[in-house]
Amino acid sequence: MIKRITPEIQSFKYSGEPVRFTIGTIVLVFLCVLLIVMSTFTQLPIVDLFSIKEGAEGFRLSNYLVDAACYYYIPQLPAVFFAIGLLDRRYGMSAIAFYIIAGISGLPIFGMGGGIHYISEYGFGYILAYIPAAFITATIIKNNYKFLNIFKAVVLGVLAIHVIGIFYMVFISTLFNTSADMITGWIASQSGIKVFYDILFCMFAIYIARFVKKLLWLVMC
Repeated sequence: MIKRITPEIQSFKYSGEPVRFTIGTIVLVFLCVLLIVMSTFTQLPIVDLFSIKEGAEGFRLSNYLVDAACYYYIPQLPAVFFAIGLLDRRYGMSAIAFYIIAGISGLPIFGMGGGIHYISEYGFGYILAYIPAAFITATIIKNNYKFLNIFKAVVLGVLAIHVIGIFYMVFISTLFNTSADMITGWIASQSGIKVFYDILFCMFAIYIARFVKKLLWLVMC
């Protein structure tokens, strides 16, 4: 009996096939959009790994955990990369595009609200860069989930977001004659140590998305 139903069972097992257009896929696209929105307004307190201070007695973990600065991380990028890993390139980019269009249309789903005027915000370039980052990351990964390949895909995707975001920020700052100190401050807050955390958490997000995709493959095929 088991031998006879094995082919049917295997047909519903994810083995690298591309995501198909189904009702289940559409539902997952909107759920990923919702996840991105929720992550936008979430702050995770984490220990700042770059605040290590070595005293006269040397480094002690107990002292570090007490004295280290607390860094509040907004997990929007991991949510974006989770959508990429779960939905692949086409539908992952669709989810991100829907999020951006909904925000520009007036829904208050961006960090500081929404509306067409948000295009002139300093940080909008980071959001806009999600689309090319999704294309780069998903294209590199494809069905190769080896550690080095995922690392390369995530690093290039995250760097694309920050590079485009910085250039957009400088462009907007030039239009509004913003002071150099303010520009430097914005870049430091948006693309300083945050880049390290983005790469770390986005890699976790890709692996989690891979696991979830296997569980939900029956819905997406």
